[in-house]
Amino acid sequence: MIQINIAAPSRVLPKMLRNETHRLLLTSVGFSGLLLMARMVYTGTHSFAFLVWNLFLAAVPYFFSSRLLQRPAWIESPWKFPLVFFGWLAFIPNSFYMLTDLFHLFDSSAVPLWYDLLLIVSFAWNALLLGILSVRHMEKIVAARWPGLPGWVFLYPVMALNALGVYIGRYLRYNSWDVVSNPLGLAMDIVHIVRHPLYYKQAWGMIGAFSFFLVIMYTTIKRLSKAGL
Repeated sequence: MIQINIAAPSRVLPKMLRNETHRLLLTSVGFSGLLLMARMVYTGTHSFAFLVWNLFLAAVPYFFSSRLLQRPAWIESPWKFPLVFFGWLAFIPNSFYMLTDLFHLFDSSAVPLWYDLLLIVSFAWNALLLGILSVRHMEKIVAARWPGLPGWVFLYPVMALNALGVYIGRYLRYNSWDVVSNPLGLAMDIVHIVRHPLYYKQAWGMIGAFSFFLVIMYTTIKRLSKAGL
């Protein structure tokens, strides 16, 4: 039987710590929601309502990884684990994609620029928290399923795929649903990018830079957590 000990919303954690983590997340998300509601009331528009949907998509992989932690038998299953894992892999880029929502900062001048900056950053922060927690969940799960596997074998490819997902989501306008609804078109565009790296040098520049940044960010937070800071 696989045993996993990790900070997650499941019975493997002390109740107090579990509730504290949820309270912090809900407080942060609630603050973002209040900012958005105030903006909508003030401007009478729904310009940034898409942030709610993007944050929901960012929470999907957290739900997947949490369910796996709550059901160790699924981790040992030869078909349930791959199914949940690939579903998680398809959605996890959404957690880091919200960084690029800063591109919308100058879309409107209906409120002060600092307000929209705070609004977008707060939503992106929540998405990053969910993404980092979810990657940590899955890193622990993979380590428990394949003891002795170096952590970087999981982390580096996942962060590279996240960076690729951010690029194709922002610039090629694909989303996680296209893995099912348009797999051929998605695969062909990815193959085209891989086969013509010089033509897509700016794309590879972004993917490489984002991969490096995500690894640094995740590793830093992980080390700080272990240090008790």
